[in-house]
Amino acid sequence: MKKEQFLELGLDEELAKKCEKASQEELKGYIPKTRFDEVNTEKKKLESDVSERDKQLEDLKNATGDIETLKKQISSLQEENKKKDEAHANELHQLKIDTAVTNALVNAKAKNTTAVKALLKGLDNAVLNDDGSILGLKEQIENLKKTDGYLFETKTKPNIKGASIGETSNDDVPKIDTSKMTYSEMMKALAENPDITF
Repeated sequence: MKKEQFLELGLDEELAKKCEKASQEELKGYIPKTRFDEVNTEKKKLESDVSERDKQLEDLKNATGDIETLKKQISSLQEENKKKDEAHANELHQLKIDTAVTNALVNAKAKNTTAVKALLKGLDNAVLNDDGSILGLKEQIENLKKTDGYLFETKTKPNIKGASIGETSNDDVPKIDTSKMTYSEMMKALAENPDITF
């Protein structure tokens, strides 16, 4: 967590700095879930490919026939594997785009990432930057914050009425000495004049 997040939780400046440092130390070597998912998907695909190609080689090894038939079979298998590799590359590219969009929406504090994703345009032809972000996505999110701000969390603090520590009271508000009053008398006085102070 960042220092600002600790401050929002009510910690003082010094304690927030210490907590931020401890949080950063704890997260050293941490791999983001999105990166883990990406690598895990790649691993599963590679395991599947190796298994399938081993089977293809075994089939070729056991095949009988002339050389031309075997060449055609090899060519057919190579074409199949090429198509599967292209499909996997497209799948991996889409996973990277989905991850980048989700990360951008989470960082923008979208209340419902699925709802906001539906309003984004051009994700089918999205271009990934070198840093993993999507070209033009930040601008789209900023525009949505302006037009549909209710979809995002805001940092406004609640407006709470009441006294704060060190705040002086208004002199024209009547004051009542409650030391000589019963509970019923205090409630009656408060009902008759809600602005009184005790």
